[in-house]
Amino acid sequence: MILEEKETVNKFIKESLETILGALIMAIGTSLFLLPNQLSSGGFAGVGTILYYLLNVPMGSTIFVLNIPLFCLAVYRLGKNFFVKSLVGTISFSIFVDILDKMKPVTNDRLLACIYGGIIIGIGTALILKSNSSTGGSDLVSFLARSYKPNLRISNIIIITDTIMVILNMIFFKEIEIGLYSAITIYIMGKIIDVIFEGIYWTKLLIIISNKNEEISKEIGDKIKRGATGIYGKGMYKEEDKLVLMCAAARGDIVRIKDIISKIDKNAFVIIINAREVVGKGFKKE
Repeated sequence: MILEEKETVNKFIKESLETILGALIMAIGTSLFLLPNQLSSGGFAGVGTILYYLLNVPMGSTIFVLNIPLFCLAVYRLGKNFFVKSLVGTISFSIFVDILDKMKPVTNDRLLACIYGGIIIGIGTALILKSNSSTGGSDLVSFLARSYKPNLRISNIIIITDTIMVILNMIFFKEIEIGLYSAITIYIMGKIIDVIFEGIYWTKLLIIISNKNEEISKEIGDKIKRGATGIYGKGMYKEEDKLVLMCAAARGDIVRIKDIISKIDKNAFVIIINAREVVGKGFKKE
């Protein structure tokens, strides 16, 4: 029991530190790339950008104040651990944004700012989400919405919230380009988060239909060192039972596997599919 409690505490501390690191990375992308160029990554950052230029209010302070009502709900709906980590993340992000805002921006080119800002903020956001935490804003709104209606898709909630904020920025600054560049930022953020969560090691899945499955499977195993799994199926055209081979392989293996199949059975039917992530022996390990 004591050991379990110690592991829980260690995990909480580790995730809290990762949340702070993620908040720092997000603040770098926000203060040194987006904010100086009037761009927004959506969420409360959009409101913070407007108030920053309209009333000269520090963005970090605006973000923190706007999140207070959400945290009042979060403490009841999302649990103490999530609440504390998210509070740490929001406070850290707010402080880092206001500190870094005093530094010289990395670039005043909006295109570069939206691209690199999106990449950096995406990395920070993914790190925070992996820690089961948030920095408030649209992320926290989505978690709260899911606590009431679990079937709601978080991605849809975030997209709607961010779109509204980007439109408000366009209206305030009276520049369509701001909205267009901000949309690029949000898109890049999403892609970076996907890459970090799902990995960049694209693999291929081969579906092989042949009358010489055993030979093909043996050759792939001997020469490529890849295993194959036989799945029983039925060809509906001739209503014949078929053994279908399924084989996961790296991109570099595909040409060699196709050559093996072609030499053994020129009439083999092969389907090659992109596999977003493969976990296990010979591939990525969790």
